[in-house]
Amino acid sequence: MKKIALISFGCAKNLVDSEIMLGYIDQAGHAFVTDPKDADVIILNTCGFIEPAKKEARDALRDAVSIKKRGGGKKAIAVGCYVERYRDSLEQKYPEIDVWLGVNDFDKIVQAIEGEPFTRSRQSFLYDHTTPRLRQTPPAWSYVKISEGCSHECSFCSIPLIKGPYRSRSVSSIISEVEALGQQGVKEINLISQDTTYFGHDKGMENSLTRLIQELLQVKNIEWIRILYGYPEEITDPLLEIMQEDKVCSYLDIPFQHSDPEIVKKMKRAMDGQRALKLIRKIRNKIPEIALRTSLVVGFPGEGKKEFENLKKFVQEARLDHLGVFTYSREDGTSCFSLGDPVKEIVKTKRREKIMEIQAEISWQKNKKYLDRQVDVLIEGTSNQSPDLLVGRGRFQAPEVDGVIFIEGPADWPKLVNTIQMVEITGWDVYDLYGKAAR
Repeated sequence: MKKIALISFGCAKNLVDSEIMLGYIDQAGHAFVTDPKDADVIILNTCGFIEPAKKEARDALRDAVSIKKRGGGKKAIAVGCYVERYRDSLEQKYPEIDVWLGVNDFDKIVQAIEGEPFTRSRQSFLYDHTTPRLRQTPPAWSYVKISEGCSHECSFCSIPLIKGPYRSRSVSSIISEVEALGQQGVKEINLISQDTTYFGHDKGMENSLTRLIQELLQVKNIEWIRILYGYPEEITDPLLEIMQEDKVCSYLDIPFQHSDPEIVKKMKRAMDGQRALKLIRKIRNKIPEIALRTSLVVGFPGEGKKEFENLKKFVQEARLDHLGVFTYSREDGTSCFSLGDPVKEIVKTKRREKIMEIQAEISWQKNKKYLDRQVDVLIEGTSNQSPDLLVGRGRFQAPEVDGVIFIEGPADWPKLVNTIQMVEITGWDVYDLYGKAAR
């Protein structure tokens, strides 16, 4: 038995991959430690999406090498997206790393740990309901990855280079996984993918996500179903209709990326700001209480003052509930790489800050509307700042990326953790809400 420390970087999709590796490792009888210095084997599940993520991976690789040299970790293994893209150069730069695994070999992790020979897979890895998995999220909620890869051709995105084309899981496999999660006490499932609304398109099936949700509605014990990462053009009327079911959270994460028509065209995206606003109005007409989230990129090549003003105006008019902003990262191998990186980093940063400043005022007003209302809240645990405060989320808050609700609980508050409770909202700030148990 070896002591394993696995550190996961990047997005929720990466976290699922880490949970799968933990499942294989647990099945093999190894133990887990949280401090890499105490480990026999250090595993780094890397992200290689944009430069800040790659820098984080390089820092982690150097730390692992340093621990090895001091005699702490006996073996270091690097896996995941960054390795998939840059394996050859990384092997040369960090020869002390013992094993390198890309995104197709998560199921080889035990062989890598135990020093057994294995053959790297030529087939893209896609887990199913039979794959071992040791979840790292709170007991009451889980991610469910419904596909792998991406078949869109956004000019700035390296995901297709790393993960390959879109590959949907079977509906029956997803249903089996969710049924098992429900039996384990999971209340909320978050459907994730590089593009969740593309589900089934690779198999020539229309409205597959809608049909999947129809079946998920019948799964016992699951009370909330949340859809994350939807492509704007794939938000269909049937999908909006089924989202009106009580179990489906009134929430959509739709990455618009930009609003200026010329920038959107250079990004090889199809929906500019005017079309995006039209879609937003349509969604809100169908589902008035819906919470909408998007991500935007500032500093894309060609974004001057006019284009940025267009983006600011879009944010002000869209009045989205949640918003994330990234500064443009020039990625080799992408089709817009030849455009260079003409916008200075300091300008990108200032533009990001300006967009977030505009959004802060919108978020403040959006949160204010919940004052004195009673909302359903999934209680996840207690606050790190105060053990007397419970922490949870409403239907309008996705895990890990949105705000939370801090709750003054009753004396028997431990019974409330991992349950859905009615909470009366008594205060708010830009990102978080405050309340008390409504009983």
